[in-house]
Amino acid sequence: MVVSADTIRTSVGIIGNATALVLFFSPAPTFRRIWKSRSVEQFPATPYLATLLNCTMWVLYGLPMVHPHSTLVLTINVSGLVIELVYVLVFLGCSHGDQRRRVLLVLLLEIAFVGAVGALILTLVHSHERRSLIAGVLCVVFGTGMYAAPLAAMRQVIRTRSVEFMPLPLSLASFLNGLCWTTYATIRFDLFITIPNGLGVAFAVAQLTLHMVYHGSTARQKKGGRREAEIGTVKPNGSLEEEPANGVRVDSGVVSVEVTNKSSMGTNKNLEV
Repeated sequence: MVVSADTIRTSVGIIGNATALVLFFSPAPTFRRIWKSRSVEQFPATPYLATLLNCTMWVLYGLPMVHPHSTLVLTINVSGLVIELVYVLVFLGCSHGDQRRRVLLVLLLEIAFVGAVGALILTLVHSHERRSLIAGVLCVVFGTGMYAAPLAAMRQVIRTRSVEFMPLPLSLASFLNGLCWTTYATIRFDLFITIPNGLGVAFAVAQLTLHMVYHGSTARQKKGGRREAEIGTVKPNGSLEEEPANGVRVDSGVVSVEVTNKSSMGTNKNLEV
């Protein structure tokens, strides 16, 4: 029994939809953390704003009046649009000052841009081929931007030697999603889907490589931070120091007790422990 290329392509597209949902939901633990702490900490909004714009453009591309027979592309990107919008709104609610204003400004610009592009394509362009071309080129541009957005997080990983703010589930989901959609696009060749998803695979491989390189140092930093919080401050020479108000100082294994006698000059005693 010979399986047609269309059947294979549809099957791969369904798998691609599943992996894309994993990709969209993978930041959920991060946003649960943000919501509980009411702080965005050092998490950047760029990846989520870029993904929101990308999904919105692909919804436009997948519309029957723009690119017929793109049901799988349309459905997954509608889902992604809703999910990413929720993330951005949570980010807005938990950010403050200039950061909140910047995120809100970018969100409003995205809405205005997509609305203008959609209106122009649907009113001034009258063939599926030309509509698909214009929307497809824009999807390539913003799809590439979505996959390249984590470059900011990658720079932070290299600078801090910590992958805490580049979640592993997001990197894994990006790799699997890009791989599935690249395969989908090559079965019945679609250049507009191939380019951004092929680049997505490359960027995801780079992220996974950083996870392998810096995972150990991240664990050590977390362990060191907990120990510092529990024991005291860490001196530049690596020794631990506490200075309570009771006159007892712990320093590198030596307990110094200072006793002041009001009727005399006082004495100092050092006890080795």
